[in-house]
Amino acid sequence: MDLMIAIGAGIAVLTGLGAGIGIGVATSGLMNAISRQPEASNKMTPMFIIGIALAEATAIYGFVVAVLLIVSRG
Repeated sequence: MDLMIAIGAGIAVLTGLGAGIGIGVATSGLMNAISRQPEASNKMTPMFIIGIALAEATAIYGFVVAVLLIVSRG
């Protein structure tokens, strides 16, 4: 049973991979948009930060699930 818990925790931590890719794509899009229209960067940056926070939240949820799987294997 401990092996299944470890596998589940490993899969749960993989959500960080998706969050990292999503943040990279969002950053690339923002840099592309700012380079095309620098005067609009003040309007884009707050939405970018909100998007990054939502993407990072998925990684944190995966980490919490992994920790809960490992700690509560009782």
